[in-house]
Amino acid sequence: MRHATSMSMAERERGAAILTAMLTVVLVAALAASAMWQQWRSIEVEAAERSRTQSAWILTGALDWARLILREDARKGGADHLAEPWALPLEQARLSTFLAADRNDALAAEESQDAFLSGSIIDLQSRLNVTNLVQGGKVDEPSQRAFERLFEVLNLSAGELSVLIDNLRRAQTSTSAGGDLALPLWPQQLEDLAWLGVSPGTVARLRDYVTILPVPTPVNLNTAAAETIYACVPGFELADANHLLRAREQTHFSSLADAIKASGNPATKLTEGQHSVATRFFEVRGRLQVEQTAVQEFSLVQRDGLEVKVLTRRRGVTPPAPLQ
Repeated sequence: MRHATSMSMAERERGAAILTAMLTVVLVAALAASAMWQQWRSIEVEAAERSRTQSAWILTGALDWARLILREDARKGGADHLAEPWALPLEQARLSTFLAADRNDALAAEESQDAFLSGSIIDLQSRLNVTNLVQGGKVDEPSQRAFERLFEVLNLSAGELSVLIDNLRRAQTSTSAGGDLALPLWPQQLEDLAWLGVSPGTVARLRDYVTILPVPTPVNLNTAAAETIYACVPGFELADANHLLRAREQTHFSSLADAIKASGNPATKLTEGQHSVATRFFEVRGRLQVEQTAVQEFSLVQRDGLEVKVLTRRRGVTPPAPLQ
């Protein structure tokens, strides 16, 4: 009897030892998996931060390159038109093509084989400027008529334009008075128009024809779209605007007199406050794609003579497309 009892106790002790060993193995495995996950997470965070920093430097370099192009264009002088080097977009290209093709850069070229850079320079004075609408607390009538004609040709609500102008007057009053929480803020970018009574659909429709700049600006007739020219030139029909576009494709306008002559109507009224053939404000767009993620940057630059300065920079990350 004692012998049976001793064997039963030994079996229980052996079972407890096996169970303890199994628990120890599970605990060690869990700790190892946790440590590996923490290490993997640290590596991923470090890689993402390195990628973000590298992207920022590359896009900054692309911006400096664009500023150099605009400066060299200013050095030549004359009108700004779509046949100039700044107007040619940089199509998507491997980043390695911009590196020196020597042995020292072989490793860098290998690392950048999945990185693609593209960009463009946009003439912001090819668009109607929202800032023109309200000047000194008063509505500028020529600018108002231009926006009314633009809304008409784009089949947009005239009521939204009225609300926008009213809110712009209130926002400028708020700015000049030092700020009032009851009044709207002056818009800084096109998306801000949604705060001033413009629907998102209308904002999207206006994106290629309207901009917001720090000061009132004329429309560059060498770069503006037909709808914009129709809107800002009194007495023009859309056919007249398209005729002007065809004429500038042959030879750009060196002066407003050239534009009047090309219009075929000596009675065409062009004024320096509303129209021009040169530009001060540009938007530099840069896009860097690394594997499935793209980083985009939009920079507002102002050119005065040979000085090209950056006023604002906005950056965003485009996530990878969802699987179909």
